[in-house]
Amino acid sequence: MTVSRPSGIASLVEGARAVLDCPQAEGKARLAHEVAALWRKGTLPLLAAECALPMPDRPARPAEPRLLPPNEMPRRTFKGPRGRFALLHSLAHIELNAIDLAFDMAGRFAGEALPRAFFDDWVSVGDDEARHFLLLQRRLAAMEGQYGDLPAHDGLWQAAEETRHDLLARLAVVPLVLEARGLDVTPGMIERLTGAGDMESAAMLGVIYRDEQEHVAAGWRWFAHLCRERGLAPEETFHGLVRRHFRGLLKPPFNTAAREAAGLMPDMYEPLALR
Repeated sequence: MTVSRPSGIASLVEGARAVLDCPQAEGKARLAHEVAALWRKGTLPLLAAECALPMPDRPARPAEPRLLPPNEMPRRTFKGPRGRFALLHSLAHIELNAIDLAFDMAGRFAGEALPRAFFDDWVSVGDDEARHFLLLQRRLAAMEGQYGDLPAHDGLWQAAEETRHDLLARLAVVPLVLEARGLDVTPGMIERLTGAGDMESAAMLGVIYRDEQEHVAAGWRWFAHLCRERGLAPEETFHGLVRRHFRGLLKPPFNTAAREAAGLMPDMYEPLALR
């Protein structure tokens, strides 16, 4: 099958910028798929005419949902059909932000001396996040709703803003703190959905959980790679970057087995934990 190039996109960096600039949620996810397909086929160079295109300070967002500060979000118990809808809606919001975070990683740091495999990984992550969003959107539709029906918190992009000038810091905070947190909490969500008889939603979260382990592993792989190149001690560097750029402490209990499978040993994260 021939993959046509979206209009005006002549490089991966331009594709990443287009994804971030797309204000429609489903449109963003579908454009992420198109850009990822072009990159995998070798159709797109990394840069057009060796000219970097700056990434936006904030990605475009749909008019709905209404975005609130985290401390103004309504408390939800995630019990009953409405609670399960709220849970999946919150996860869809996380996945939409994750699309932008992955493509921002690929586009923002394209000017650094990195192997193609780095961009392969983050384009693949963005493609996965787009697939997750569309899965969740379809599930919300089956529950007679859609993404945007409930308010969502506006704190997820803070990690990108805080680490926009430092690739090591971005890797430390986004995949190795935020996505690693997903490894801790998702099994419990799957168990609650299964207990409620919502096997379709539980199976969907199982897919997301397995993919997120690969995303954390990619984060660790490139964090360790850059530390080796720069002669830095990974644990010490990670602790310093998280304390500097992440607001708050890490929350146990940790999914030690999943974290270790992704390359994160307890000495990396336990010293940063809430006690």
